[in-house]
Amino acid sequence: MKAVFQTDIGKIRSHNEDCGGIFQNKDGDYLAVVADGMGGHRAGDVASEMTITYLKNEWEETENISSPEKAEQWLKEHIANINRILFDHSLHYEECQGMGTTIVSAICTDQFATIGHIGDSRCYLFNQHGFQQITEDHSLVNELVKTGQISKEDAEHHPRKNVLLRALGTEKDVKLDIKTISVDEHDQLLLCSDGLSNKLSEQAMLDILTSDRSLEEKAQTLIHLANEHGGEDNITLAIVEFSSECESG
Repeated sequence: MKAVFQTDIGKIRSHNEDCGGIFQNKDGDYLAVVADGMGGHRAGDVASEMTITYLKNEWEETENISSPEKAEQWLKEHIANINRILFDHSLHYEECQGMGTTIVSAICTDQFATIGHIGDSRCYLFNQHGFQQITEDHSLVNELVKTGQISKEDAEHHPRKNVLLRALGTEKDVKLDIKTISVDEHDQLLLCSDGLSNKLSEQAMLDILTSDRSLEEKAQTLIHLANEHGGEDNITLAIVEFSSECESG
């Protein structure tokens, strides 16, 4: 496997509330995570950083994730744990009241990838069947689209586009959406915050992922384009390419 993680403050924001990374466990399997924090003054960065630090530390001590069932159990257990940690933290520190974060995470092995998410940070899959979003936003506008109240085109510019129906750390318990997919050589996963997905079409993402660039250059190009299109939000992404080679950047 090859993997790359990058984050950028964008062109407007004064600080970066996104956080993430790509981490390896004792068997060399990857955990890729992107978290987009939200809340009061600077509390968004607290929520996303606490989430990533916790998951990184736990993953690096983990081994023998040999089946989808074990991967799904790992994500359910540890994301439930960090949800409670964030919620308790927000109760004890006034400046962090109401803080939370989106999360999209992928456990990546040679045989399968297990994706868990809460909020509107996304995971896309590129394989022999094409390019598709494999997570579903937990957002108000997505609910309006699903129920036929607005069109997908309307959703792109809806004034309440940033309203989330589900986030990590805002309630004592939260539901994690989880799925496992099988992977083949040269498949690619793209995890990203909405600072990327709000700015680039799926076709633009696909064009970059299928280009001759290195993974590092693909990540840089995606961020550069999001900034070219306004860069109003922080931009964070992770790309994992399933191959027999092993490297991360």
